[in-house]
Formats: sequence, structure tokens, C-alpha cells
Amino acid sequence: MIITLVRHGEVDEAYHRCYNGHNDIALSKKGREEAKALSKVLQHKTYDVIYSSDLRRCRETTEQIITSTHIPIYTTELREKSWGEHEGMTFDAIVQRDGLVYENFEQWITTLDGESYNLYIDRIKTFFTLTLPITPYNNALVITHAGVIRVLMHLLQNISLEEAFSINFPYSAYTTLDTETWEFGAIQCA
Repeated sequence: MIITLVRHGEVDEAYHRCYNGHNDIALSKKGREEAKALSKVLQHKTYDVIYSSDLRRCRETTEQIITSTHIPIYTTELREKSWGEHEGMTFDAIVQRDGLVYENFEQWITTLDGESYNLYIDRIKTFFTLTLPITPYNNALVITHAGVIRVLMHLLQNISLEEAFSINFPYSAYTTLDTETWEFGAIQCA
């Protein structure tokens, strides 16, 4: 199976560099334009199925890409990690409000509340390595969040979470994943 992984379009600047998690935020004007441009890039490709996170920023991106022949499957399995009471906050705001100290990447992500990182990783691993491969599809389009894609890179490329989260995966960027080899293609922008 070939999976095309798409990060949703840009959100409003107020949400940049925030732990947005399950916040159901819309695309910015630029994000809607990015999604339209991405639609033109992907329109010549054929997909058997389209999966999308059910959060608004992914749904709005998906709506720009779908054709009348596709009915997307919206799922909570493709959501970003929930950050609980820290959702929508920046790193600096969390440090200032809660007095938390950053020691290293894994310590930080396990210190914040919300969905446990192990459950988040298991959710992503289950969807991509167990659920999706047993479907009858050969070519899937998946619209999700940068964190989901980076965790998948961590799992499949045998790199640390910190290394995976240092990979630049811009808004409306996409890559392919071949489940025969579990290799990623280049990250591309519309």
C-alpha cells in the first residue's frame, strides 16, 4: 500500500508554536489557500480511500482535496496528542504559569498532562501498521497533523522522538509511505 501523508494547512498565527492538540481550530486564510494549492498538486493522483483527522483544521484541508468520487473517513485515531490543560499554550506560557523546567524532550512531553505519550504512540502505530494495512486499499490519502507524521517517522525510521520532532514538516506538506518497505518519500510542499 502507498500512503500519502498530508499535514493540514496553516492555522491562525495566534496558534503557531502552541500545543494545539485537540483544540478544534480552523485554517487561516493562508491555510485555505495552501489547501487549494495542494488540491491542484494531488488532483492527478488516484486514491482508493481518504482518511482524515476529525479536527476542523484537517477537515477543512480535506474538503479542498476531495472529489465527488471520494467520501472521506474522519477519525479520532488521526488526531494530534491531547495536551489537557496545556492545550493552546506556548512553551513559554507553560513554563511561566506552571513553573515546569525543561530537562530533555522526553521528560518534557511526559510532564505535560493530557493523553499519555505511550497511548498516543500506540494509537498511531495501531492505525498505520495494523488497521490500515489490512484494508482492501492499495493507495490511501491521509490528512493529519505534523505530530502524528513525526511519531510515525520515529516508529518506522528508528529515530528518537526528539530527532523526529526536529524534522521540518511545513503546513500543507506531504510525503509518501510505502508499507511494503516502510520507507518514506521526500517531504514536498504544494
